[in-house]
Amino acid sequence: QVRLVESGGGLVQAGGSLRLSCAASGRTGSRYFIGWFRQAPGKEREFVGYISWSGTSTYYAGSVKGRFTLSRDNAKNTVYLQMNSLKPEDSALYYCTAREDGLPSTSYRTYDYWGQGTQVTVSS
Repeated sequence: QVRLVESGGGLVQAGGSLRLSCAASGRTGSRYFIGWFRQAPGKEREFVGYISWSGTSTYYAGSVKGRFTLSRDNAKNTVYLQMNSLKPEDSALYYCTAREDGLPSTSYRTYDYWGQGTQVTVSS
């Protein structure tokens, strides 16, 4: 079992930055991928990006590529999502999620564990 807790959300003006954190506990020795998804009211859950266990493999959705950056500190069992040049359309509830089988995926249906989410609101 892996427990994930997101933090760092908030209200920011367009063009601003936020850094989200995802702290993992439990069976953190597994070589799992961490993914980030977001969901705005009335919309489907949307893939944002993922990062491998080693941190050497990352992949981003086209809508955030070049603005968002994933990194991880395995000593702290924490993954970070640095979000720059934020836009109002980035407003959503952001979730981190873990996948244990070591395979990358952009589908939320294939992830095993989810955090409770952290709200990001970008004002225009």
